[in-house]
Amino acid sequence: MMKKDKMHKESPNHVEAMSAAATDLLESMSREMRMKVSYPYMDGERLFWYYPPLNRHGVPLRDMNLDQRSYAMNLIASGLDKEAYDKVKKIIELETVLASLEASKGLNSFVRDPELYYVTIFGDPTGIEPWGWRAEGHHISLNFSSWKGEVISVTPLFFGSNPARVPSGPNKGMRVLSHREDLALELGNTLDTSQKSKAVIYEEAPYDIVTYNSTRASLPLEEGIPWSDLNRNQQEVLVQLVNEYVRQVRSEVYDDFIARVTEQGFERLHFAWGGKIDGTLPHYYRIHGGDFLVEFDNYQNGANHIHSVWRQVSNDFAADVLREHLYAYHVL
Repeated sequence: MMKKDKMHKESPNHVEAMSAAATDLLESMSREMRMKVSYPYMDGERLFWYYPPLNRHGVPLRDMNLDQRSYAMNLIASGLDKEAYDKVKKIIELETVLASLEASKGLNSFVRDPELYYVTIFGDPTGIEPWGWRAEGHHISLNFSSWKGEVISVTPLFFGSNPARVPSGPNKGMRVLSHREDLALELGNTLDTSQKSKAVIYEEAPYDIVTYNSTRASLPLEEGIPWSDLNRNQQEVLVQLVNEYVRQVRSEVYDDFIARVTEQGFERLHFAWGGKIDGTLPHYYRIHGGDFLVEFDNYQNGANHIHSVWRQVSNDFAADVLREHLYAYHVL
C-alpha cells in the first residue's frame, strides 16, 4: 500500500521543492539503491524513454519502503499540476483494472503491476550543474531537467490510458484522459467539408503515435489545417487543447513553456486528423507548429486505448539549453 503523499501544495519555489524531493529520496536509500537510481546527467540513459510495460533502469515503487514511495510521489508532484498528478495516480491504478479485464478474457501477455513504476535521477539535485529526473512505467513517462534555479525541460511528457474508458467493474465509465479526446472531437466535428479536406491527413488512424519513443521527434513540415483556416471559435478550442497539454506542468513552470508557444506564434499551429471523427472508431490527431508538437492516438483495443504525448522538438531532454551550456563552459 502506498503511503499518502505529502504534496500537492503550490510551492513558493518549485525548483527548490523538486530538488528537496529528489534529495529526500536519495538520502532515504541504501548505497545499493542509490547506485541503481542515480546516473550522471549526461549519460545516454537519460535520453531513453518508452511507454509499454517493460523492465527499466532506476528503482521501482515495488522496491521502495513506504517513506521512499512517498518521496518518489512527492518528486512527481513537484513537476505536475494537481490535475495531471491525479491522472498519474489514476493511470497507475488502471494497471489493476487492466489485469482484471485481461484475466477475464484469458489474457496474460504482460504483468500488470501498479508497483512497476520507476524513478531515475540524473546528476546531483543539490549541485550547480544541470540535473534531472524521470518517472516512468506503463503509460507514463515524465522527463524533467533543471539548472540555475529554473526548469529547463519538461518533455517528452507522455500519458496513456488502457482502457481509455473502463467498460465494467467499480470504475465503469472512468476516462482518465477524456478532456484531450473530447476537445479534439469537438473541434473536428465543427470542421466543414473544405476544412476537413485539409485537416484529415490519414484516412485511417495510425496504430500508434507517429514519433513513437524517438529521442528527437522527426516529422515532415506541419500538416493538416493551419490556424488561419479555422474560425474564431475553432481557434479557441485549439487553444484549449494546447493548454490541456502544457498545463500539465505546475503553474510556475507553465508560464515559461506556454510563452514559448506564443513566441513562435499560434498562427503557426496546424491541426491534423487521422481516421473517422466520431469517437467510436480508431482516431488520431496532431498539433504541430515549430517546436510545439502534440500527438494523440486511440487505435488499439477497438479504439479504447490512448497514447498521448507533448514534445518540444528542439528542446526535448533540454537539448537546446544544454547545447548552449556545453558551448559556453566546455568548448574552447
